[in-house]
Amino acid sequence: MKLYTSTRAPNPRRVDIFLAEKGIEVPKVEINLNNLEQKKPEFIERNPAMRVPVLELDDGTCISESIAICRYFEEIQPDPPLFGVDTLDRALVEMWQRRIELNLMLPVAMVFRHLHPGAAVLEQPQVAEWGEANRTRVIEAIEMLDRQLADRPFVTGDRFTVADISALVGIDFMRPSKFGVPENCANVLRWHSEVSARPSAKA
Repeated sequence: MKLYTSTRAPNPRRVDIFLAEKGIEVPKVEINLNNLEQKKPEFIERNPAMRVPVLELDDGTCISESIAICRYFEEIQPDPPLFGVDTLDRALVEMWQRRIELNLMLPVAMVFRHLHPGAAVLEQPQVAEWGEANRTRVIEAIEMLDRQLADRPFVTGDRFTVADISALVGIDFMRPSKFGVPENCANVLRWHSEVSARPSAKA
C-alpha cells in the first residue's frame, strides 16, 4: 500500500489529518504538482483525473478522491469514528462534510487557482473575475459555519469528525490568497484555534 500525495495541497492534507487521527501510517510517494508530475502517463494510469491523493493498494487497486480514501480507512479501522457513530450521526456528518466541501473548500480553491500567480501553471486560463467572485462565497460559507458552531464544540456536535477536517483544511488554505476568517465570526475563530492545536493538524 502506498499513498501518492503532495505535501502542500489541501486535499492530501485532509487524508494526512484523517490518518493521524486514526494513528495509521502509510508509505508516501510525493508528486510535484508544479512540475506537472500528475499529468505523466504513469500517474494517469492510477488516476485519470490527474489529481492527488491516490491510494494504491497492494493488489494494484487505486482509490482517488480524499473522502473516498478516508472512508476506506474508516471501514478497516472504525475507531475512532470520524464519519459518525449511528445512522443519524453519519447523515449529519455527511451533510456538513458536503456543505463544507462545496461551499467552502471549492470556492477557496477557485480564489487560489484564479488569483495566485503561482497557480497559473495549474489553472489555464486564470480568470481573475471568477476568483474575486468566489471570495464572497467563502465568507458566506464561514458565516454559515459560525452559526452552526454557536452551541457546539465541533461542526456536528461533541466529537471531532471528517467535517472538522475539511473545514480546517479549507480555512487554512485561505492563507496563500491572503484572506482569512472575518473577526466577527468568533465561533469559527474559537473552533479553529482549538482544532489547530490537535496533534493531527500538524500532520
